[in-house]
Amino acid sequence: MVKFSFVRWCVVVGFCCLLLAGCRVNPSAGKTLRVATEPAFPPFEFQGKGGELQGFSIDLMNALAKPAAGIASSANFKVNFQSLPFDGIIPALQAKTVDAAISSITITEERAKTISFSRPYFKAGLAIAIRADNQDITGFDSLKNKKIAVQIGTTGAAKAKSIAGVQIRSFDSAPIALQELLNGNVDAVINDAPVTLYAINTGNLQGIKVVQQLLTEEFYGIATAKNSPNLTLINDGLDRVLKNGTYTQIYQKWFKVEPPLLPTKSPFENQTNAGAPKILTSISVVLQAFPSLLQGALITLQLTILSVVFGLIGGSLIGIVRLSHIAPVRWLARAYVDFFRGTPLLLQIFMIYFGLPAILQELGLTFSFDRLSAGVIALSLNSAAYIAEVVRAGVQSIEPGQAEAAKSLGLSSLQTMSYVIFPQAFRRMIPPLGNEFISLLKDTSLVSVIGFEELVRKGQLIVADNYRAFEIYAGVAVIYLCLTLLSSQAFSQLEAWMNPIKR
Repeated sequence: MVKFSFVRWCVVVGFCCLLLAGCRVNPSAGKTLRVATEPAFPPFEFQGKGGELQGFSIDLMNALAKPAAGIASSANFKVNFQSLPFDGIIPALQAKTVDAAISSITITEERAKTISFSRPYFKAGLAIAIRADNQDITGFDSLKNKKIAVQIGTTGAAKAKSIAGVQIRSFDSAPIALQELLNGNVDAVINDAPVTLYAINTGNLQGIKVVQQLLTEEFYGIATAKNSPNLTLINDGLDRVLKNGTYTQIYQKWFKVEPPLLPTKSPFENQTNAGAPKILTSISVVLQAFPSLLQGALITLQLTILSVVFGLIGGSLIGIVRLSHIAPVRWLARAYVDFFRGTPLLLQIFMIYFGLPAILQELGLTFSFDRLSAGVIALSLNSAAYIAEVVRAGVQSIEPGQAEAAKSLGLSSLQTMSYVIFPQAFRRMIPPLGNEFISLLKDTSLVSVIGFEELVRKGQLIVADNYRAFEIYAGVAVIYLCLTLLSSQAFSQLEAWMNPIKR
């Protein structure tokens, strides 16, 4: 009986061992990778009509996540795409707020020092886009002393810096840079060739052509943080889809041609940046960037002061009109205030700088905006709507008896407003006007979307070069804090000076 039990237990244990050996656990099963992308780069990454992510890169990443049929140990993970601006992807990888990034990121030596790249998954190159009627630009050498639009943080932006006498305008995305070319504000755009050709071939861009000469030969890679365990998982998936034909199917779906051969390894593997923290401490990084940030701060102040002056003039007139006894005039002023307070300032900047020239050009009128003029106009119009309500509230806070007393003394309505009502109301308006000035000072950062290099854009350009996001943005924040504190103190002094009791 004892012998039979022993044999039976041996059989059970052996059977369990066979089951365990046949049921190897895939460590990647059930794992979710947070993958950053900027969906503004068709045909690689963009949003479809229903808002879903589409593109070559999106299809490829989804294919990497699917397990291969009959291979239990192959990748089996979920992908959680997160939309980020292109210049924020590398800082996000460094901070490990995302696990990977697939956003047509060119593998470069500098980038490979701060993040790790997978084996290349696409062969690309830079191309020059110009207006169809431009006969002067025929190649890279003819770009000297021209105005060029680029996407911030890209290899196209780096290539543009090597051109003598060039004026570079940096934008947050490639479509905005190409719109700048369409509006006639720049002479050329340096951008990835597949993206520009796709936009032209699909009819989304009319009146633009590509100079038939690639400036570079580049490779895109999937990016991860340094020493990330996800890199092996991604490389294994790329090897699999390249061997089983899935990559070829995806490539032909989007480009209608056979894919080129790709290297098996990243061209800049094992790059390190070990010596950088010892040489460039956080303080020295900020100090090196300080002259450039100071230039941006001066431009920020210029924008703020000009916008406040024009906004104060317009807002005062609109605020007084809001008190008019003529109903249609009062309603028109109310409509102005509601529109500019009810729509985002960023949208207003886009409408003025990009929308108005595009509409006028469709009507056959040649028109383009200077960036400073467009920025000041947008900020002034927006500020005037808020100042109008401050003025209206300030005027209404004055007791009606004072207007009646002025009228009994023979003063006209204009004289009453100029000498009696408005001076008293203005003293009461100083605190809210100070708040509006400080808000406008910070809102000037939105003008960076049209390539204006104020304080925030200067910081973004520096981060695009050295990838030291925390130090640079901390320096930008300190400068903004100093400007707002000085502005607050100036308005406090003005309020005390205009108070007849304290004076």
